[in-house]
Amino acid sequence: MADYVKSVCRMCHGGCGAIVYVENGKAVKIEGDSSHPLSKGYLCPKGLASIELAYHPDRLRYPLKRVGKRGEGKWIRVSWDEVLEDISKRLLEIKERYGAESVVFAHGTNREYLHMVIRLAHAFGSPNVTSPGYVCYYPRVATSVITCGNLPIADYDGNPECIMVWGCNPLDTSPDEYCASQLSRALKRNPKLMVVDPRETRLTSKANFWLKLRPGTDAALALGMLNVIIEKELYDREFVEKWTVGFDKLCERVASFEPEKVERITWVPAETIEKAAETYATTKPAAIHWGVKIEQNVNCTNAIRALLALMAITGNLDVKGGNMLFSPPPVVRMTDFMLKKNLSEEQKRKVLGGEHKLSALGSTIPPMYVVKAILEGKPYPVKAMLAFGTNPLLTWPNSKLVKEALLKLDFLVVVDLFMTPTAELADYVLPAATWLEIDDVAFYFFRAGYVMARRKAIEVEECRSDHKIVIELAKYLGLRELFWDNVEQYLDYVLYPSGMTWKEFAEKSILNAPFNYKKYEKEGFKTPSGKVELYSSVLESMGFDPLPNYVEPPETPYSRPDLVSEYPLVLTTGARSPYFFHSEYRQLKSLRKSQPDPLVDINPETAKSLGIKEGDWVWIETPRGRVKQKVRFNDIHPKVISAQHAWWFPEEPVDPEKSGLHGCFESNINVVTSSDQPYDPCFGAAIFNAMLCRIYKVEGGDQRSSKI
Repeated sequence: MADYVKSVCRMCHGGCGAIVYVENGKAVKIEGDSSHPLSKGYLCPKGLASIELAYHPDRLRYPLKRVGKRGEGKWIRVSWDEVLEDISKRLLEIKERYGAESVVFAHGTNREYLHMVIRLAHAFGSPNVTSPGYVCYYPRVATSVITCGNLPIADYDGNPECIMVWGCNPLDTSPDEYCASQLSRALKRNPKLMVVDPRETRLTSKANFWLKLRPGTDAALALGMLNVIIEKELYDREFVEKWTVGFDKLCERVASFEPEKVERITWVPAETIEKAAETYATTKPAAIHWGVKIEQNVNCTNAIRALLALMAITGNLDVKGGNMLFSPPPVVRMTDFMLKKNLSEEQKRKVLGGEHKLSALGSTIPPMYVVKAILEGKPYPVKAMLAFGTNPLLTWPNSKLVKEALLKLDFLVVVDLFMTPTAELADYVLPAATWLEIDDVAFYFFRAGYVMARRKAIEVEECRSDHKIVIELAKYLGLRELFWDNVEQYLDYVLYPSGMTWKEFAEKSILNAPFNYKKYEKEGFKTPSGKVELYSSVLESMGFDPLPNYVEPPETPYSRPDLVSEYPLVLTTGARSPYFFHSEYRQLKSLRKSQPDPLVDINPETAKSLGIKEGDWVWIETPRGRVKQKVRFNDIHPKVISAQHAWWFPEEPVDPEKSGLHGCFESNINVVTSSDQPYDPCFGAAIFNAMLCRIYKVEGGDQRSSKI
């Protein structure tokens, strides 16, 4: 009879309850937990593949050290003691010679140990932590905090009568604070549904309004909707007068964004803009579920600010069924945990990309500045990097330049589950644990008002949790007093405001904050003015535009008409798959069987005009290069194509002579993205969703087929 462990899945952003069945120390079955308050038994294909991941034959199982030239040479097995001693010795030598700032610490998307990586960096003395945060989630958090005091989250359990899904595909991704099942349950009540997405998804077929916008123009569309709501006086006058500042200035700003003008910018018909705005403003309560695509261009801050203004002026902030501002659960605050106060003012000023002041506040620097510092030594040389759960060769813009930078480092350490393309360039590779092998306070850095217990079910050889790796490395670096003896002590520390130990919390499974609507009526909004700052005093003090606006991205049919004849289509990247999480899981046969190849979505009429059929391999080319993906027909805007990101082929060998790293430059769309400025001024967001391109059929020997 198998024992079972109740836990929380972490195959994507996490949050779904899972029951893991264990026999003789080995996981044998996994299923959704029907008692879990969010997911209620739901588990996606990735979650169901968790055991396959844990026991995959290609998984890293012990520390490896490179012998020979980086990017080539061979790997030898070493002990944990040896590897930690060697790594700490090298890091301290580099710190002594070049300063702590010459060591960059990196982590990947939604790593629930990111606070540990930041704490280690700050304890070491480095202000430089890079992550996808500059274009993923953190801009929404930081911009929301300075505008209304907290991150607004769609209150699906409050039965919204109108739902606007903007720039994400929640049914496939369970993004950020959400489980896909929450939206699915809310839709069963048949609310008005609006979807803002250039691409056809499962949600667009259910939508009352599908706003098929030009990628990168989200801010203009939101400003156009504000124009309609204000001009037709559909806003919540009482809330605006009592609980906002800067409404008059916002009115002046949006006055020029008439629907007809916004149609020319966004390609969404003016009539659709008007009707969607009217529906959102008059159907109460209404919730906006926003996603990462609003952040991945020069209008990152503008789009977020405009959407916050939509929530605010319609009175949908912190109300039942609207966008909730959850109170934090009783755990140690992330800002207290990260030890930024331990950095001297001099070290804080050395942060790379510090001109992007909101990004720097959150200890997440745009990776383009890391690449520049490595290759050019400006503003100072970066000599080493510790990369936890991140794959920069696949996920940073301008992949081939990233490879050049990683090879120029004096020292590179990668902590991961598999030998990724990035790991192939490292000096040391350390074997991380899957979520099945970890005790953790899950959802710690999210703002949904609760944390959950992720409970360890199994062990796999010498794999260690990232938390443990950080704690042990800190000891070798002489930083023991700033960390803990073991992971359980760390978990007890995180939980101490609750009065519970880890063991007690593990039995309880979930810890919620008090739940109340309209908290602002008693305590105001947690902003300098105590109100929603439509005109931001914080942005103004930093020298940024205090009002939302729209800026045309640098490579579009309007900003670069000279390129349109050669590159007539608009490329957006990063379309999510239900089977993968960024660059993860291409090794898993159950998932690759469902999607063996990278897919690019194209309108059938566009494809027909180019002599392309569904299933053809095509080149996707920008002024920076080309990659190939397989055509899937989609009712996407005819002038737009949407390419998946982070594709590599673990089954492909490493071939140093041909620069082959598991095929990571064949289909990875970041080969053709740009790392050049301009960036979003506040966060340094690079452009992943508004570029010019062309496509054409792959011929003959350049065709490929999946070997997995």
